[in-house]
Amino acid sequence: MADTPPGGAPHPSPPPSPAGPTYPSAAPQPATGPVVVQARKSGLTWLRVLVMVGAILFIAACAVYMLFELGESLGVTALLIGLGAAILPVPVLVACFLWLDRYEPEPMKYLVFCFAWGAFVSTAASLNVNGWAASLFSDWGLPDALVAVLVAPFIEELTKTLGPILLLIFRRREWSGITDGLVYCGLSAVGFAMVENILYLGGHGYAAGAEQYGPATGAQQVFLIFIMRILLSGFAHPLFTSMAGVGLGIAARSADRRVRFLAPVAGLLLAMMLHGTWNLVPSLVQATGEALILLYGYIGLMVPIFFGMVGLAIWLRGWEGRLVERTLPDYVHAGWLTPPEVASLASLGRRHSARRWARRVAGDAGAKAMQGYQLAATRLALLRDGLRRGLDTKPAALARIAQEEQQLLAEISACRQVFVGRDPQAPVGIWDGVRYHLVFPDGVRRAVAAPEEPVVPVPVVLAPPPMPATPGGYRPPAGPYGPPYRVPPPGGLPVSRPTGNWGAPPT
Repeated sequence: MADTPPGGAPHPSPPPSPAGPTYPSAAPQPATGPVVVQARKSGLTWLRVLVMVGAILFIAACAVYMLFELGESLGVTALLIGLGAAILPVPVLVACFLWLDRYEPEPMKYLVFCFAWGAFVSTAASLNVNGWAASLFSDWGLPDALVAVLVAPFIEELTKTLGPILLLIFRRREWSGITDGLVYCGLSAVGFAMVENILYLGGHGYAAGAEQYGPATGAQQVFLIFIMRILLSGFAHPLFTSMAGVGLGIAARSADRRVRFLAPVAGLLLAMMLHGTWNLVPSLVQATGEALILLYGYIGLMVPIFFGMVGLAIWLRGWEGRLVERTLPDYVHAGWLTPPEVASLASLGRRHSARRWARRVAGDAGAKAMQGYQLAATRLALLRDGLRRGLDTKPAALARIAQEEQQLLAEISACRQVFVGRDPQAPVGIWDGVRYHLVFPDGVRRAVAAPEEPVVPVPVVLAPPPMPATPGGYRPPAGPYGPPYRVPPPGGLPVSRPTGNWGAPPT
């Protein structure tokens, strides 16, 4: 049975709720081993292995080439000094992009791939193309500065973005939106900037200064270039390439073929124009002798764009949390989750509180299980959102999505078993899809209506599921929280320790 969202194509309903939950006893039980969500599995065919090995060898060959080129042009001493200085900002920049990716961290192998692609493949291609263009411009009698304005922005942004583009083509499932585009393209740009800074710090800095006036002057020039290129403008390459990342992220979550093509092209062109404008400013300073042009360009153009992109990135960082709130109520209606659980997934602060609670009631195993639960729930929301958007319409893809949905639901149920019902401070009761049935201090079980905005909770035990709403299969019923109220069976509802809160309603 399928639902049809307004203005959208039909998409499958969530599967029926589990056939029968396991209710923990009223007394706290020792936690079982941690239930950790496994990485997404995909069969390794000979073609995938061949592509993987080929990519690794290609990147390794480019790395060896760049090491040889830098060593030959700079010398060993300048290379080591440039490398040491260029690496210093890398952990900070990488940490910033990983901070953006906390809701659903991407596989480390893809992050390393993007960084290595920018550091070695993009720099190798750009070095050769820029060198060829400089030679050509010299033959034409044109100044070398034009290479930085007319050639370098195009080849550098194209090659930096090409790695994430390949990842989008072959591993589109690893893209959850614009945030992933910023992370993948940003890491590629950080890798590129690191190797480029080796050339500037080691060559234009230490080697040039030491050759003219000795090692002390070389060290002084390294310090000055470090301030200018890293402390004041170290964000430049990630900022430029992030424009392409926005386009790739939009394409990844769109079912429209035109958007899939035009969004990356628009983002890439914007990245090239910003890069070219940035390179044009020092060229104008050199041509006119007006140093204020650099200040105007930096403060009037680049700084506002930088802070605008930072604001966009922070807003997008919460997008996956808001997506959970919009998407997972489908599974509340289906009996897989409760409204307070969805509320507890809506922000990183609430998720942190949930892990602290799970550690308190079930130890380290509970904290790991809660972390696995949160990751599986986020992936489930992204999978459901992809169905709503119509990202995959082929029968084989829909069958794969249905299988992955069942796996994620099974992981969620397994994780819940580790910590649900183990809080001795929570009242005894159960959630039936509409109301809480709580045992009060006088020993009487009473039904308590769910609040309009659920308090941030301890996850609760689910009541036995209802029969499908229609003979042909499950369809989510109407109502703000779930299926119509079910009369408790003879003997009352099973007893467990369900809900609690962390002190305040959500804000």
